[in-house]
Amino acid sequence: MSQRTQILMVFLLPVLLVGGLYAFGLSIPVPHLGRDYVLRLILPGADDPVDLPTVYGPADRSRPLVVIDAGHGGKDPGASGAGLREKALVLGLAKALKDELVEAGGIRVALTREDDTFLVLEERPEIARRLDADLFISIHADSAGEIRGVSGASIYTLSNEASSEAAARFAERENNADKLNGVTVTQQSDEVSNILVELSQRRVQETSAEFASLIVREGRGSLNFHPQARRSAALAVLRAPDVPAVLYESGYITNPDDARRLSSPEGRKAFAETMARSIRIFFARQSGT
Repeated sequence: MSQRTQILMVFLLPVLLVGGLYAFGLSIPVPHLGRDYVLRLILPGADDPVDLPTVYGPADRSRPLVVIDAGHGGKDPGASGAGLREKALVLGLAKALKDELVEAGGIRVALTREDDTFLVLEERPEIARRLDADLFISIHADSAGEIRGVSGASIYTLSNEASSEAAARFAERENNADKLNGVTVTQQSDEVSNILVELSQRRVQETSAEFASLIVREGRGSLNFHPQARRSAALAVLRAPDVPAVLYESGYITNPDDARRLSSPEGRKAFAETMARSIRIFFARQSGT
């Protein structure tokens, strides 16, 4: 028996035992100081709906919907530097963008997480798909390790082949976020390999690239971009086959200037205003207005 199988058995056997007892209507007596207590487990029904995040903004469902994803969270802190953790920094940016869009009106907004919650990679774009979103934005902050002087934001779109060796390394690091102690928690659906999904995804990639170009154009003069601002990589979080999506690397958390700017109220405001303006132009183009 392999080590992985042994680990799975350790976790699954108690669950299967309790589930079997529940299925047959049995209870589990728990002795405590000479008395018997009964532990009853209430399990959700097979058809119970899974909770989806709150949608902010107008109630009119014909209005465009953008899903904002703050990367990492919970047990996955992401990168760290300048006394900051990526998961907290990007959550602040995501909330600032949500507030900016809701205040201006006309666009519906949802966050994949609003607190320090862990989500596996496949859950994030799946939330956008189940909400029938028109745009998906995943926000991150990069790390340059010990390399100094590297700064600036960059925007990733999905590509079957990474645009550079650096992008390939970034994709490998981000795609491993669902591994716990070397054991894969989830696996991608076979649906992605279907030829019809690939054709749909090709069109989505073109639309995503249009939005990425808008961010760079609208951000000139207000945001600090990396010299290679536009990149592409085979990132799992961008694999929703029918939702235009970008991953926005807001800057380098290991760069003190970037970290200070992105964690400040002024920096969050500049990001939110620029991104909100890009989103509005994008939706106006998509609607033909």
